[in-house]
Amino acid sequence: MARIILRQGDITREATEAIVNAANSSLWMGGGVAGAIKRAGGKEIEEEAVKKGPIPIGEAVVTGAGRLSCKYIIHAAVMGPDLVTDEEKIRAATKNSLLRAEELSLKSIAFPALGTGVGRFPYSKAAEVMVQEVREYLAGESSLEEVVFVLYGEEAFSVFQRVVGESD
Repeated sequence: MARIILRQGDITREATEAIVNAANSSLWMGGGVAGAIKRAGGKEIEEEAVKKGPIPIGEAVVTGAGRLSCKYIIHAAVMGPDLVTDEEKIRAATKNSLLRAEELSLKSIAFPALGTGVGRFPYSKAAEVMVQEVREYLAGESSLEEVVFVLYGEEAFSVFQRVVGESD
């Protein structure tokens, strides 16, 4: 059975095979997680992503990881150009990220708290939706052995910790 792991820190330093980018449907990488990934991994990640877009909100595409230690970036479109998100968009983006990881037969993936930065979605709702979606996915057959939630701040970390603990 795959494990769900929580870490507080910078997702660009995560050693999983793939990290998820909280993307917009056009796949340009401005602020938040996307900006951090572009700064740490190089602008070639954004160049490759933009060529694959635009994509429907809730969908996910894979690119290389530039200078990062992971192999892939999974760009999950949690919002459109209006930078607004909601529960269903986060749910679909989470599921489609897991599907892209499965297509690549990955053993590990790291997620940020999707939609909570630029999208201003509450941590508590994002945690509920994402943890539920990951648990449902992992209940079936999967190559994934480790799903890591990498949470940037103390508030996000403690909210996810509570949600993961409550549903254990």
